[in-house]
Amino acid sequence: MWTGSINGVKLQVWATWLFYAVLVDLRDAKLLQSRFANADELYLPFDRISLEMIFRGLYHFSVAQEKGKADDPVKYFAARENQDLGVVKSVRKPVSKLDLSPFPAPS
Repeated sequence: MWTGSINGVKLQVWATWLFYAVLVDLRDAKLLQSRFANADELYLPFDRISLEMIFRGLYHFSVAQEKGKADDPVKYFAARENQDLGVVKSVRKPVSKLDLSPFPAPS
């Protein structure tokens, strides 16, 4: 639903912010519940959980919910069998510093 009127644009901006807040809340719930829950759920820093992949994974959760295989999105995303959804970002190697001196030291 796209519109050019000012009220329509305001409504779209508001809806986008609201949806973003729901995604952030889902990410936070995943973190907070995992501190006190069983070992299936994860405890990770905020920057290790991808909001984009939570958004993309909501489709998979809705399909699993329709089939009666899931009822809690936090537990669904934290389950071992669903780790292929990519909600948890992989750890990257640190970037090595580029030495631009005329005679770089051997590494």
